[in-house]
Amino acid sequence: MERWYKKVAVVTGASSGIGAATVKDLVEAGMQVIGLARRLDRLNDLKLDLGDDKCQQLTVIQCDVTSTESVNKVFNEIIQKFGGIDVLINNAGCVIKGQLCTMDTQDAEKVLQTNVMGTVRCTQLAFKSMKERSSNGHVIIINSIVGHNLFSSLPKPPISNIYAPSKHALVTIAEIYRQEFAGLKTQIKITNISPGLVDTEMVHEKVKEKYSDNMLSPNDVADAILYTLSTPPNVQVHEIIIKPLGELY
Repeated sequence: MERWYKKVAVVTGASSGIGAATVKDLVEAGMQVIGLARRLDRLNDLKLDLGDDKCQQLTVIQCDVTSTESVNKVFNEIIQKFGGIDVLINNAGCVIKGQLCTMDTQDAEKVLQTNVMGTVRCTQLAFKSMKERSSNGHVIIINSIVGHNLFSSLPKPPISNIYAPSKHALVTIAEIYRQEFAGLKTQIKITNISPGLVDTEMVHEKVKEKYSDNMLSPNDVADAILYTLSTPPNVQVHEIIIKPLGELY
């Protein structure tokens, strides 16, 4: 991680779970970190948790990745203040229960706007900053195991609706980015990290009770992020799938 010392990392969905764990690890590694989320109060709590010696390395900004206006404003602010972006962790995600055949289409659109278009919006601006400065940057997408396998819930109807398709889209998007980054003659890396069940606020309490012995912690995923960032410049870890030991799917 030495080459990232004092470099700038942006983490979306930083207010809890994987995002918060990642922020702490990147700060510990000596990076200048910008944590983005809608819940500014939670971001401020995260900053306080770092203590007086580390809190100056974290800047927190309220941002809604479903809004082009919000993302543009925040990323312009980051670039003006810090000079550019070297690492982007696309972690913001959304899941809303319901069946795709009956749910409110506005809810389905919210999932897509967060999981897919939020990633696209943030990556475009981070990539522009990296390319303009000839930075050997790194873009990481926090995906899901359901982006690779659609698990049957029969005889009950599934409740993941458009969440799984949004994660399938990110698998293809990551490969498109890999080809585009290479085709545009950059040294920017792209990594897609797909964990199994993670103990975060997005997981319903009943699910946590049922699978309490077969869940990853947010720190497990943060460790994978640091691993991909620590690889030498000539190594690109394109895909990581992480499952908790004993997971049956």
